[in-house]
Amino acid sequence: MTAVTILYYLLSAYVAFIIIWNLIKSKKWQEELLYIIIVIPFILRILRLK
Repeated sequence: MTAVTILYYLLSAYVAFIIIWNLIKSKKWQEELLYIIIVIPFILRILRLK
């Protein structure tokens, strides 16, 4: 893997972690649902399922 690919996956993992952290801290179910919808593509990229 090239350095750019590794950086891409690390950045995706970082963004997914931040979104999941906000999901855990959230109290409203509407925000939680929105965070879940947003984090799905990042998790799929980390698992290389695009």
